[in-house]
Amino acid sequence: MSISAPRQTRLARSTCRTISRKDFDREKLGWFLAGFVEGEGSFNVSLRKKSDYKLGWQVVLSFNVSQKEREILELLKEELGCGIIKVRKFDGLHSLDITNPEEVIFKVIPYFQKFYLLSEAKTKNFEIFCQIASLMAQGEHKTKRGLKKIVKLRELLNEGKARKRKYEYRDVFPVKISPETIRRRPV
Repeated sequence: MSISAPRQTRLARSTCRTISRKDFDREKLGWFLAGFVEGEGSFNVSLRKKSDYKLGWQVVLSFNVSQKEREILELLKEELGCGIIKVRKFDGLHSLDITNPEEVIFKVIPYFQKFYLLSEAKTKNFEIFCQIASLMAQGEHKTKRGLKKIVKLRELLNEGKARKRKYEYRDVFPVKISPETIRRRPV
């Protein structure tokens, strides 16, 4: 027997209730949000060309989660105490973005160290992200040696066929070929 559309609406209204945030068990909520991030979140490091930077490059730590509906993103933003929720114009997808280095280092990372991720791939990415954040916290992104370490680690982050990067290691540190090498003829 199927339920008619008007009956389904009445049934849905009678069985659904609004849950206030005070009803949430903080521990259970933390694990729920970690699971949500496991599936929908991303830890990333971007590189931006900046002529006014000493080394010519800005390193940007980025944590984001995208979702069609805004509610869980609002909850995650409230839990972390930071971030901006944006809506993409072309498809209406919502995204919680956190790129402030202090917020990433002092809020996002500790949260996911407490409510850790379970999958091997996401855990690996989070660990690499944490290594890069640690190097940045020590100011290593401002030295050539440190930037090289960060960019090499970044190459290991979010590996896979779908990954697209505007800049790779060779863009930041191009291999210089000497004119002598070019003039030599193969033996």
